[in-house]
Amino acid sequence: MRKTLVLTGASRGIGKALALELAKAGYNLVLNARREAPLLAALEEVRALGARAEMVPGSAGKAEVAEALVAKALELGNFAGFIHNAGVLHPGPLLFELAESLFMEVLEANLIAGYQLARFAYPHLLQRGEGLAVYLGSGAAETNLPGIGAYAVAKAAEEHLAKQLAAEAPEVTCFVYRPGVVETDMQKAAREAQGGGAPVLQRVFRGYREEGRLLTPEEAARALVRLLPRARAFHGKIATWRDA
Repeated sequence: MRKTLVLTGASRGIGKALALELAKAGYNLVLNARREAPLLAALEEVRALGARAEMVPGSAGKAEVAEALVAKALELGNFAGFIHNAGVLHPGPLLFELAESLFMEVLEANLIAGYQLARFAYPHLLQRGEGLAVYLGSGAAETNLPGIGAYAVAKAAEEHLAKQLAAEAPEVTCFVYRPGVVETDMQKAAREAQGGGAPVLQRVFRGYREEGRLLTPEEAARALVRLLPRARAFHGKIATWRDA
């Protein structure tokens, strides 16, 4: 019987690539993203691959959305866990320049959504006696690059959240996956950033492209899917695309 996973940020970039690769690998999916139209398009592509799939649009940082995602997964059956891929960057401004609303949006998408997913999923996974929780992390969690401070703060907290869950509920395999430097809309936004951190940010992110360091979303997604059969080896740890 196919396992069912919840996947956030599934409408574009790494998330959409993950949705397609997971469907090919034999998973049923409940997809989430904030924008409904591109999420519906991704849903149709996943179903075309033969997977059963449903969608719940909205911010997974909202309790009602996270709860609905888990409820849909339970309806599909054999609910096995989640992959929290959704994230917001808001690049450019220095941390103290960033509007409060934008700072909170970054925290909600990256950190709070990860907490909400765990809050609603873990009781069912623990009852099952096993499960999977994957949090997409970032090397930004360990750096202080001007212009992505809110994202770095959120990712550092999100990665700690994953390690905390791994310690508190070891029955559920939980780890961080850092996908590498990937050509996504976030990369494009950082290359064109405006604000106090923009000069440094533009130089760094344009350098990634000029140096040929960028992975495709498909490469990053395939690497994670290849890791899943041996996910337990990464419990409480940080895995990267190189580990695949």
